[in-house]
Amino acid sequence: MTSSPLRGLRVVVTRPHAQASALVDLLEGAGAVAVLVPVIEIVDPPDGGVGLADAVRSLGRGDWLVVTSPNGAERAAMAAGDGGLAAGVQVAAIGPGTGARAEAFGLSVTLVPERSIAEGLLEIFPQPPPEGGRVLLARASDARQVLPEGLRSMGWPVDDVAAYQTIAVPVDESGAMACKGADVVAFTSSSTVSHLIAAVGVDRLPGAIASIGPATSQTIVTHGLDIAVEAEVHTIAGLVDAMVAEFGP
Repeated sequence: MTSSPLRGLRVVVTRPHAQASALVDLLEGAGAVAVLVPVIEIVDPPDGGVGLADAVRSLGRGDWLVVTSPNGAERAAMAAGDGGLAAGVQVAAIGPGTGARAEAFGLSVTLVPERSIAEGLLEIFPQPPPEGGRVLLARASDARQVLPEGLRSMGWPVDDVAAYQTIAVPVDESGAMACKGADVVAFTSSSTVSHLIAAVGVDRLPGAIASIGPATSQTIVTHGLDIAVEAEVHTIAGLVDAMVAEFGP
């Protein structure tokens, strides 16, 4: 394989400025041209994180911490502090990328579904133990309700706590034109899909769409768009590998 399998391919990167470097580096390492059009910013939840800190500190044996994004994993770990989670608390992550971020910040992940969506996690999540327990969901303030509703239907008490919120970043005309002139847009989350379409419209998207995984793909499809490639491994590196397989020589 050539050392630059994506040579000259112009790929729109919509991740926040502070989190774009990993994807940009991998794309450029494969010869692609990264076109930066950030459409979201990750900020503190409305309560400044107080609710998450209190909820994490209250976890005990038999409880679960569930993180559904790398941002949620990082903020939950920071809320736990240097002492970490209490003994007997187990951690579930929605996918390998989220699990890796959780592990990097000191959380020991025990459950990751094969399908990196809420429905996939519900398929393998254990039933509540006889002695009781509860689930803390640390996630975006505007996340889907599939996961908390599914867990509650299983009998779990659920604390659904905002770990962060996603806000839109305006895209100027030059950014919109750069997007239209690119070859591919690489989506790494549902929020980047929705915010880019709101900012530039469907007509100014590149001709091909690459998705990091099934949750993001669901959002893409709801907007009536086709997906050229979906990563088999739902991580930044997996996304680039999938693009090399699809668009490389």
